[in-house]
Amino acid sequence: MIRLPTNMPRPLPNPGPIWRLLRAAVLSLVFGAPLAAIPQTPEPPLPDFPTLIAQVRDHQRQMESVQENYTFHEIDISQELNTNGSVKKTESEEYEIFYVNTHEVHRLLKKDGKDLDADQEKKEQDRITKYVEKAQQTPPGLAPNGEVVISVGRILAMAKVSSPRREMLDGRSTIAFDFVGDPHAKAHNIAEEAARRTSGTFWIDEQDRQVRRLVAHLTDNVHGGFGLLSLNKGSNLTFDQKLVNNELWLPTSANIYLIAHAVGVFGIRANIQVTDDDYRKFHADAQQQPGATVAPGNSTPH
Repeated sequence: MIRLPTNMPRPLPNPGPIWRLLRAAVLSLVFGAPLAAIPQTPEPPLPDFPTLIAQVRDHQRQMESVQENYTFHEIDISQELNTNGSVKKTESEEYEIFYVNTHEVHRLLKKDGKDLDADQEKKEQDRITKYVEKAQQTPPGLAPNGEVVISVGRILAMAKVSSPRREMLDGRSTIAFDFVGDPHAKAHNIAEEAARRTSGTFWIDEQDRQVRRLVAHLTDNVHGGFGLLSLNKGSNLTFDQKLVNNELWLPTSANIYLIAHAVGVFGIRANIQVTDDDYRKFHADAQQQPGATVAPGNSTPH
């Protein structure tokens, strides 16, 4: 309430206009401007889903020629869980990640915080050399060793979307939408079958048309490997990327809750936390060799 000085002459003539004047003055002091209607700039319309996804795929293909110039560091922490959710065992692995023919290559550096010994190092180098040779001969989109890879692209290809909207993440505008897997989509392997039985939310960076975040849940059990392996309903994934050096979108983190069954194993429950950082760029005139690491003098840290 605004009180007038007690020594003001009374009665006040026509108090209505005076009150309106005082109210406008106070609002002007508080908000820094006279009370007035503020014009709103209408938001541009959201792109239709097929156009948006086509742009995401096009931009991803453009990035593939750039990502092979980069390497980064990854830490995977896996907690094996008991049926009541308590932690049974914790393991950690540290990797150097690089790309060959669009395929992501994981070179093991440490296990449970310890460097590899000479024998382990040799075995890992032999494994990487063989994997890189396969990667060079395997077309993009296929796994060199037939690994089960539930990719963002597969999920997008089998998604039915709803509730498109704009949301801000880290100061950047994203186009968010919910999705469910299309039960009528054709699945050719366990990865595509899992994508068909997944629901969740995507966030697409509006400027760069790249996946910024994905939260996905498995809505039904998925069986594969001639019945030797099954991924169970309730498994879920949160995946994040960011723009590196204003040039390339690369993963920053993932959190996975896995429920699975395998032949000879009663059941598997695990929390897996993945952290990616230390993004470095290969020197422009350096040639990447199979399993090569990036020396500090030949890299540009982000």
